[in-house]
Amino acid sequence: MKKEEVLAHAILEHVGGKDNLRQLAHCMTRVRLSLKDPTQANIDALKRIDGVMGVIDDETLQIVVGPGTVNRVAEHLSRETGLAIGEESVDPNLTPEERAAVERQKVKAKQQSPFKRFLRRIGNIFIPLIPGLVASGIINGGANFAKNAGVDETQTWMQILLLIGGTVFLYLAILVGWNTAKEFGGTPVLGAIAGGILFNPVLADITIYGEPLVAGRGGLFGVIFAAWLMTYLEKHIRRFMLASIDIIFTPLLTVLIVGFASLYAIMPVAGLLSDGIMKAINAVLEVGGPLAGAVLAGFFLPLVMVGLHHGLTPIHLEFLNTIGNTPLLPILAMAGAGQVGAAMAIFVKTRNPRLRNIIKGAIPVGFLGIGEPLLYGVTLPLGRPFVTACLGAAVGGAFQATMKTTALGVGVSGLSLTPLIDNGMYLTYIGGLVISYAAGFLFTYWFGFKEEMADGI
Repeated sequence: MKKEEVLAHAILEHVGGKDNLRQLAHCMTRVRLSLKDPTQANIDALKRIDGVMGVIDDETLQIVVGPGTVNRVAEHLSRETGLAIGEESVDPNLTPEERAAVERQKVKAKQQSPFKRFLRRIGNIFIPLIPGLVASGIINGGANFAKNAGVDETQTWMQILLLIGGTVFLYLAILVGWNTAKEFGGTPVLGAIAGGILFNPVLADITIYGEPLVAGRGGLFGVIFAAWLMTYLEKHIRRFMLASIDIIFTPLLTVLIVGFASLYAIMPVAGLLSDGIMKAINAVLEVGGPLAGAVLAGFFLPLVMVGLHHGLTPIHLEFLNTIGNTPLLPILAMAGAGQVGAAMAIFVKTRNPRLRNIIKGAIPVGFLGIGEPLLYGVTLPLGRPFVTACLGAAVGGAFQATMKTTALGVGVSGLSLTPLIDNGMYLTYIGGLVISYAAGFLFTYWFGFKEEMADGI
């Protein structure tokens, strides 16, 4: 039996068995499970499974198993349970106790702060898109790297690379609209239409309020709101629509009403919101400089810790949509670098064989910008190294803010982000990584780790 299969069986054993799964999904490092009865999950036993790097008991149960492994574990779970990835199991025969457990989970989700719920929703919209964004971003970055090196961009192979790399961004509004409607329980294609309307090139031929419309005005913020409004309106129209004509008139009225509302209200408001966010962040970076960079990078790991970091994705994408690059991503990328430095210091100091093996397995992907294995397997369980990793990140963030490093696309951080760095500042970005590695290492080596901390690992 393969390692991933053993891991999947162990996970099922400690979450109440295959009949307790309501929904199965995954992101780049985490298996995400919705359980019919969350009380059957043994969190402590899950954390002790060989191969599990961490467990987050939140609205969904998130089990960190690392990149690559997560896909195979999810596939094994899918085969074992008969649940397709992303499919929800509907069981009308739940016992009263199981229904009560589900209701408790819903209440727990509602008790989260509105801001946390908002970021969680945004994350759920963008998490399925991340593999495509990462792949396309790297392809775009590599092509632009070659262009900056003097390669003729009119060559066929370069044109094909730019085509492949740019496709997801060309249709991103439609994908985001689809996922938004799906997240809020609406018909996905109606959400996709909302995204298509706001980014349709034909908008340039339409004049409203005395000015031609601009395709993409309001960016993905507008798309998310328009797609949500599609879902909201669709549900309310369906309440009074006769069943015999529902299939015709519910989507027809929904698309017409939201289509007009999008152009007359959502685009202008979302445009102001988008401009305000962009100006505010630019002002913070301009005025705060290194201090702002240090704060942003230093506090990013806590966002990753609770899985809310994906909520920032639309801000990166809006920067790309409005000014062509994002100054935030290189700064936030320093969070993972500080953690890599902290892990290297622990590896040098500890004699705990299990801890050293975890670090050896997690360090390579940490250098490539995937930090969850180190976060949940090393720094967070140890406690103090998590703080020193954040301090190391803050030093690198201050450097990137001072140097005004920007990125041309969205991708994973670490060394993998290098091809996406704008204005040929590749060495500057790598210099910031080295600074964060070194600062995270020194802070952790000097006062972040003692051998007795490893006893519970």
